[in-house]
Amino acid sequence: MNKLVGYARVSTVGQDLKLQVEKLEKYGCEKIFQEKKSGAKTDREELAKALDYLREGDKLVVYKIDRLARSTFDLHKIAMDLSKKGIGLVFIKEQIDFTTPAGKLMFTMLGAIAEFERDLINERTKEGRERAKAQGKHMGRKGQDEKVVKKALKLYQDKDNNGLSVNDIVKMTGVPRSTIYSKIKERKKKATSVLF
Repeated sequence: MNKLVGYARVSTVGQDLKLQVEKLEKYGCEKIFQEKKSGAKTDREELAKALDYLREGDKLVVYKIDRLARSTFDLHKIAMDLSKKGIGLVFIKEQIDFTTPAGKLMFTMLGAIAEFERDLINERTKEGRERAKAQGKHMGRKGQDEKVVKKALKLYQDKDNNGLSVNDIVKMTGVPRSTIYSKIKERKKKATSVLF
């Protein structure tokens, strides 16, 4: 038999789930998963449990759209995943049921908005990166201090004399093994190119 499964969420521990739970019970939900976590967090355990619990033909019922998703893109992804599994999605306050013709139209529009939102984010990120590069800002992780790297390489070259292993050098200087090995490789390449 197809079930109505509720999902309620509040952002902070101090907030109350009572209103949402009441509305979900009134709608006919026999099982309700309750979460006290920010929607910005991806590890919403109760939502994951609810999605795992649902079976084909069931409906996930949520009081308000913003209780389920962080963005249009996030909402579309969840709705798509549910749709693929043959699971319906209902929002009580907005009166949206994605299994009805009007709901399906809304779902299609939601997909277009989600794509537009994703494109905007990608464009803003690209513009921000280009602006930072133009201003001479370094993109990516901060590099190691050159003096410390030189010290690590010196210790590596003298390791036979002072009995240090690469692990010891890493502990002493904080320079990662990968950096030490890549710098040694660079030096060997330079030395070889000078010979030829």
